[in-house]
Amino acid sequence: MFGPFSIDTMFPAFPVMGAQLGADKLAMQQTISVYLLAYALTSVVHGPLSDALGRRRVILGGLVLFALASVGCALATDLGTLLLFRALQGLSAGVGLIVGRAVIRDVLDGDDAQRLMAQVSMIFGIAPAIAPIIGGWMLGWSAWPTIFWFLAVFACALLLATWRFLPETHPPEARLALAPRPLLRGYAGIFFNPRFQRLAAAGAFNFGALFLYIASAPALVIDHLGLNERQFGWFFVPMISGMMLGAFVSGRAAGRISGARLTGVGFACCGLAAAANIAYNLWVETPSLPWAVLPMSLNAFGIALVFPILTLAILDMYPRQRGSASSLQAFTSLLSNAVVAGVLSPVLSDMPLHLALGAACFTLAGWLFWRWEMRSVHRVPDWPADAAALEPTDQL
Repeated sequence: MFGPFSIDTMFPAFPVMGAQLGADKLAMQQTISVYLLAYALTSVVHGPLSDALGRRRVILGGLVLFALASVGCALATDLGTLLLFRALQGLSAGVGLIVGRAVIRDVLDGDDAQRLMAQVSMIFGIAPAIAPIIGGWMLGWSAWPTIFWFLAVFACALLLATWRFLPETHPPEARLALAPRPLLRGYAGIFFNPRFQRLAAAGAFNFGALFLYIASAPALVIDHLGLNERQFGWFFVPMISGMMLGAFVSGRAAGRISGARLTGVGFACCGLAAAANIAYNLWVETPSLPWAVLPMSLNAFGIALVFPILTLAILDMYPRQRGSASSLQAFTSLLSNAVVAGVLSPVLSDMPLHLALGAACFTLAGWLFWRWEMRSVHRVPDWPADAAALEPTDQL
């Protein structure tokens, strides 16, 4: 959860931080894009490190660095210093999501892995819902640095919990040597695998539709919906409720509905949400609650159906390089998110219709990559089971 917390907790403080640091809306948006860019660049390191050193050690080290970076953000007095420590936060935040996926696949497989991944998606979905609410509360009774002090304390709590309760799931005999040449060769084999590219792109573009709204939340909530910094929950709670419901359905459907069919249903929900969103913003001049946020709730529901299946299919392609495969999948998604936050969101957030059209383009792109994957095989695979039966050499 501490990855999403790093982004969403500070959203309510954007206007106050900008005024105090002498930064406009576009400059403040860079606090998100810098974080995501650093997250994306180091995401290719976290997985291989966990393959070589063990999962637990890498998670603990990342949490220590994140706590220190959060303290630096809290003490920052100018935008340049804040951006520097935001980048350091991004360097370490990936250990939760990236290494966590590998931990799940270390201990479970098949339908059990899908169920646990769905449960983790539900927990992961709570963070964007409660983070801006917590940020708004703290901003109401204290200054904006309190938000980063909260992140530092949260990281320390996670550090203690990981040290006390998380066992090592990647034993020494299964670890790979941390040598640059084999590492790069392994990365090249994964990255240039056409099936990996299709699956990773489908997931990245599909989530990009929702992340465009997450990155544009300050403009949507405050400027277009006319709410204040304590009312971000009106946007995030319905959206994350849809994601949690989708994750619940995904877990219940494991072993009952094939992964390919469930993924198709998820994309259908995302497409319906995109069409409804565009139609609503064409129909009204000024968006209002609850209709302005309901399409995002349906979109989040569809994404939650798709995410566990695509992720497990990628991890199952490389049973000895799960950390590396998870890193490259995260890198693809995070690079896309950094472009969304730093380039597209400032351009499209001026009008709700522009956001709706941009999100629809992302959904369409994700579905096209999914259709490409389906057409590339002679039969509909029963994901993720079929993926587990294929060796990496069979995919290249």
